[in-house]
Amino acid sequence: MTRHARNSTAGSVYTYHEKKKDAATSGFGTERQRLAKHSVKNFDCCNLTLQPARIPVMTKNGYLFDKEAILEYIITKKNEYNRKLKEFEKQKQSDVKELEEIAAAENKKKLEQFVKTEKNIKVASNLPGTSGSSSLSNMAGGKKDLLPSFWIPSQTPDAAKAKLNKPDSKIYCPISGEPLKIKDLIDVKFTPANDPDDKNKSLIAKESRYVCAVTKDVLTNAQQLAVLKTTGDVVTGDCVERLIKKDWIHPLTNEKLKESDIIYLQRGGTGYSAVNQLEAKTSRPALQC
Repeated sequence: MTRHARNSTAGSVYTYHEKKKDAATSGFGTERQRLAKHSVKNFDCCNLTLQPARIPVMTKNGYLFDKEAILEYIITKKNEYNRKLKEFEKQKQSDVKELEEIAAAENKKKLEQFVKTEKNIKVASNLPGTSGSSSLSNMAGGKKDLLPSFWIPSQTPDAAKAKLNKPDSKIYCPISGEPLKIKDLIDVKFTPANDPDDKNKSLIAKESRYVCAVTKDVLTNAQQLAVLKTTGDVVTGDCVERLIKKDWIHPLTNEKLKESDIIYLQRGGTGYSAVNQLEAKTSRPALQC
């Protein structure tokens, strides 16, 4: 039976392999697509601007930033904290004033209730047999202080004020979410590549921008890169494993190194690929049979 005949038969269905084949040829369903290299941030690019860092600095977790961009971010967050703190203090003073007004209103209410009680006692003693008139209004009998009213402006209920919490004074890294301080930023020193063909090109147009400070190998996104904290020099992960970890001596200064002096640069992507996912799913219209 041909496919056309199966389609005309009531209640017929496609097999799994037929549906998969149809989806691949007709543009329906979900397909997997490997992300292009432009979706992955270059190793020397700032995590905020996504441009080559002019003055590269790094956090203790290995995230690279342009110094100007990260300082501007920190200043913005400090100004935001100061603004929120002022709003919190203003609300705090307002709450204290409101409590004082509530306390004064309660005292006034008690005083009015006492005076009213005294008047009722006096009237009852002078006019025996009389009884107070009853009313169905929610404004009578002192209820005006307890019940809201939608036709008297002063008694109209209003929405509760949003409660502000005291802002956090800490500043957090925009990528890792860890606490961030200016004094913890580490200067990074890339070693420029001396390629005669790229001599007249701008930095962003160069394919081979930097080399390992020790082995002079060209640095690429495919490599694991590390920063020697004591000097800020950038080296390859292979250099760390084969040379530096052999005797724990800085190859350029001969100073003693510790394991904490080697910080690996964190690689990342742009947009939804920032979590280093090299494969993405794209959804297409579903084919209804």
